[in-house]
Amino acid sequence: MTEVLPKSTLYCGVCSYPPEYCEFTATFKRCKEWLLSNHQEVYEKLYSDEALANQTSTLSLEKEQKMEQELEKKQKKEEAKQERELQKKLSSKVTIKRIERNKRKHIISISGLEVFNIDMKKLSKTFASKFATGATVTKNAEKKEEILVQGDVSNEAKEYIEKLLEEKGLNEVKVEQIDDKKKKKALEAEAEAAAKAGKK
Repeated sequence: MTEVLPKSTLYCGVCSYPPEYCEFTATFKRCKEWLLSNHQEVYEKLYSDEALANQTSTLSLEKEQKMEQELEKKQKKEEAKQERELQKKLSSKVTIKRIERNKRKHIISISGLEVFNIDMKKLSKTFASKFATGATVTKNAEKKEEILVQGDVSNEAKEYIEKLLEEKGLNEVKVEQIDDKKKKKALEAEAEAAAKAGKK
C-alpha cells in the first residue's frame, strides 16, 4: 500500500501567510525579499515577468468579458425598449374625422400622430400647401395635438399619412376615417382657427 504523505504548506517568514497572500499585507516588500532569498522557485512562480504577464492577461480577459457582458445586457435592454415602443406604435391608430360645418363645407381633424414622432406643425404646413387650404395645430379635449384642415380632403389626407407611416416602416398602423357631428359653436371655433392659420 502506497504511503500518502501529508501536503506541505509554505508560510512566509515575515508575515506568516502563504506567499500567495503576502500582497495583501503591509509587509509585502519584505515578504518578497524573504521569498526570493529562501524559496526562489516559488518567487519565480509568483513574481517573474512571465507570471506577472499571465496575471495581467487573465485580469484583462476577465475585465473584457465583464465589459462584454455589460454591453450585451445594455443592448438587450435597449432592444426590449425599442420593441415596446414599436408595439405601442403598431397598436396605435390615426383618426381622421370629417366634420360638417354646413351642408357644403367641411373640415377634417387628424389626431393620433404624436406617438410616431411626427412634427405636427410641419405636417400642418405641408397640408396647407398641398391642399391649398388652411391648416393649424390645436389641442383636443384629451389635451393632445391634432391638425385641423379646411375642406373635405379626408381621403387625400389619409393617403398622404399612410405613405408617411410606410416610410417609417409603420405600414401596419391603422388610419381610420370617421364622420363626426359637432355642435355649431365648436365647429365655428375650429373653422375660424383653421382659417386664421391659412392666412399666415
